[in-house]
Amino acid sequence: MAEVRAEQELRQDQFRVELDALRTSNEELCRVNEELRRDLQRLGEHVAGEQSPPIPVKARPMPFSQAIMNVMIPMNFMTPRITFTSTEDQEAHITAFHTQMLISGGTNAMHCKLFMGTFVGTTLDWFIGLPDGHITSFD
Repeated sequence: MAEVRAEQELRQDQFRVELDALRTSNEELCRVNEELRRDLQRLGEHVAGEQSPPIPVKARPMPFSQAIMNVMIPMNFMTPRITFTSTEDQEAHITAFHTQMLISGGTNAMHCKLFMGTFVGTTLDWFIGLPDGHITSFD
């Protein structure tokens, strides 16, 4: 009986040691997590406070005016989740796009850039084939 009690006490001591080690590790992880959270928040405030200059991408002709090209889309902006392949009804696509943009907001230039993002396949090829600077507003 004394041996069983001694073995139980030894296991309890080992358990306490392991528990203390886990608590210490958890406290360290919480401290590091909090530091990372503060750093991320500061970085987000820093990034939100400054606007990066537009990156000139000219791999292919772009039908947008320079004013539209210069507009930045905020990273947290809710972009429409629809596509147009040219087999859908054109009016229905425009209505769906307008509805989603009405919910999200945004400028006329943002509408232009995001509308282009709804095109795929031959529709996108046609759109990119429009003359440079041809589009100056969503209308």
